[in-house]
Amino acid sequence: MQQFDTRVDDYIAKSAPFAQPILKHIREVVHQASPIIAETIKWGFPHFVHKGTICSMASFKAHCTFGFWKATLMKDPYQLFNEKENAMGTMGRIESLQDLPADKILTEYILEALNLDESETKIKKVVTPKAPIEMPSDFEAALFDNPKAKQQFESFSPSHKREYLEWITTAKAEATRLKRMTTAIEWLTEGKSLNWKYQK
Repeated sequence: MQQFDTRVDDYIAKSAPFAQPILKHIREVVHQASPIIAETIKWGFPHFVHKGTICSMASFKAHCTFGFWKATLMKDPYQLFNEKENAMGTMGRIESLQDLPADKILTEYILEALNLDESETKIKKVVTPKAPIEMPSDFEAALFDNPKAKQQFESFSPSHKREYLEWITTAKAEATRLKRMTTAIEWLTEGKSLNWKYQK
């Protein structure tokens, strides 16, 4: 991947007049920070990359954005990141060059992001476990009356069981709920998971 990508030139040229000096300046500071940073277009807007994505910029009708891929792992000593503001990117809405921090500060952030990329530090995904779904008594009784369906249900993985329970318990109308329960017993008797139609 090359340091400069002509598609980024095209992106800047097609941006609104107010955005062009902002995008050009960000691009310049990024490349001045380190010559090993390359650029590319991902999802339709410019990204600055090395081993992985370091940061990205984008322009819209009335503002630009600039953000770091691993912002959640960065120190942010100058409190530049604005998570509450309704704008893509970690630095909120950028409407003029004055909205950008001093080049020295911006360079400090870019180098920290580059170091994170170099060390290949991963962003830890926080997985919130789903609350268990209680077995409805009438579905339990229906399974008891249908040993084959009961045996199939019990042989399923927790996620497959959950799919059926969620499908039944989220029905808004009682008639829908009963219909789903009948269908569930029928499919379980045939050894089918809830989403059997979509499985190859």
